[in-house]
Amino acid sequence: MQTQDRVKVNQVATAIAASQEYLLSIQNPAGYWWAELESNVTITAEVVLLHKIWGTDQTRPLHKVEAYLRQEQRQHGGWELYYGDGGELSTSVEAYMALRLLGVPATDPAMIRAKAFILQRGGISKTRIFTKLHLALIGCYNWRGIPSLPPWIMLLPKAFPVNIYEMSSWARSSTVPLLIVCDRKPVFLTDSAINLDELYVEGVDRVRWELPQSGDWTDLFLTLDQGFKLAESLNLVPFRQEGIKAAEKWILERQEATGDWGGIIPAMLNSMLALRCLDYDRNDPIVERGLQAIDNFVIETENSYRVQPCVSPVWDTAWAIRALIESGFAPDHPAVVKAGEWLLQKQILDYGDWAVKNRQGKPGAWAFEFENRFYPDVDDSAVVVMALHLVKLPNEKIKQAAIARALNWIASMQCKPGGWAAFDLDNDQDWLNSIPYGDLKAMIDPNTADVTARVLEMLGACDLAIDSDNLERSLIYLHREQETEGCWFGRWGVNYIYGTSGVLSALALIDPQRHKLSIERGAAWLVGCQNPDGGWGETCRSYDDPNLKGKGNSTASQTAWAIIGLIAAGEATGKFALDVIERGINYLVETQQSDGSWFEADFTVLVFPAIFI
Repeated sequence: MQTQDRVKVNQVATAIAASQEYLLSIQNPAGYWWAELESNVTITAEVVLLHKIWGTDQTRPLHKVEAYLRQEQRQHGGWELYYGDGGELSTSVEAYMALRLLGVPATDPAMIRAKAFILQRGGISKTRIFTKLHLALIGCYNWRGIPSLPPWIMLLPKAFPVNIYEMSSWARSSTVPLLIVCDRKPVFLTDSAINLDELYVEGVDRVRWELPQSGDWTDLFLTLDQGFKLAESLNLVPFRQEGIKAAEKWILERQEATGDWGGIIPAMLNSMLALRCLDYDRNDPIVERGLQAIDNFVIETENSYRVQPCVSPVWDTAWAIRALIESGFAPDHPAVVKAGEWLLQKQILDYGDWAVKNRQGKPGAWAFEFENRFYPDVDDSAVVVMALHLVKLPNEKIKQAAIARALNWIASMQCKPGGWAAFDLDNDQDWLNSIPYGDLKAMIDPNTADVTARVLEMLGACDLAIDSDNLERSLIYLHREQETEGCWFGRWGVNYIYGTSGVLSALALIDPQRHKLSIERGAAWLVGCQNPDGGWGETCRSYDDPNLKGKGNSTASQTAWAIIGLIAAGEATGKFALDVIERGINYLVETQQSDGSWFEADFTVLVFPAIFI
């Protein structure tokens, strides 16, 4: 081996050892790993609003939120939905609202810059529905401009074409409480009463409190909304009280013992708003648990207070186990054994909302968070299975039983088109994204290439099997989903780099010779996306602009995904892009920090496109 090659090998070995030591240094004594789930500022802003509404703001150090929001404001005056997006209107309005609620005057220089940014982009009237809803709660927007959500929606039978279980799990857990909120249409008084009249371009006296028209068939929903509003004005909403009681019961049944709802802040905040509308006492144990659950999502420093949209210990732990063992740790290393046993304890053996449409499956999955009994997901479960497969536990029979339960559950979650979705079975009524309330376009949870690839990778990596016909359906689905350029869409990571890496990793393990052409096309696309610095990157804007597929600033995570995909493709076809892979590895080695970790400002993994990232 030449001296230069030996140096490179040594550098890679040193980098691996440093990252291993870093992971060990941050492992929780209980055995799990848990990193911050970054988001934009709207989550924190909405938590400020909630505490103001409940009157619990004085018992939390919310003054630190001001420092956090000021830090996140950009030179143009606005706040970003994701890093480098140039600023986003609704995000900026919510940050402005929170600062005003915290006592910052409109004459503050930061607020003046923010106002200019907001007005330049159309002001409050051009914001998304959920921003307007939050403003309506404190009288800064009129409820007439918010879509009506009649409570009788709760009473629609599960067999009916339209019911709450046709919504994605996250939309459902956020919408049910809003049935109560939108029925009550409250305007809460806060101790720092504000108005945001200065953020209406047309002037608050000339605002048209109405839903925007699209000029196509979806305007039919506006007509329906007008009918709903007329029924409200005449007090002729059918089954109103029955719907409210059903929604209340649903909310109470789905609160975790830890206080969480759905494992995500929007569902938790909306449930707390619903309880406030129903006049629950602040000292009620249900309310106290809910507030504590929100506090558990907070990251507080000496000068800052911010809120995560979700927490990810199961996901983080499973990937840490895989990283450590695949980089050389013994399968029975104490750190990975402790982590594996922690994961076993987190397997969910209760029936959740998934069972409404999946009548055959039995429990045995994992969720993303510490506690989320009602909403385990396929992606987490597949990754946990792969992690457990690698680690050697003291009681292997218990481990194998857990894997078998997970495999059976995952197999039962296969959708009609052949792929897998994250949380639900055949949750794919796309028209729901066209209703006025659904302007975030995240009302459903259809099967996707990245989740499907994870399942197939699990089968290949762990030598597991499902029905051969169902396996064939999934492979046909993946072939159908391959884009003309050779890449695959990534629903839960940004974006085509993520999706393509995942599918290549799967196909390389499932009869690779048969899928050789698809693998080669995917690998060629990845090669063509490499940046001059050796890394890979893709902007979040690729979700809106297909011309940006695989384009963006290099990041460590996206570079790692690309390398993983290319190595898998090489092992499957015998055609290794060695120089390309080497340049990618050099990028990772050169950008590693002294503590063994990597830093990236860009958002590369998302929870829901266009909501929080």
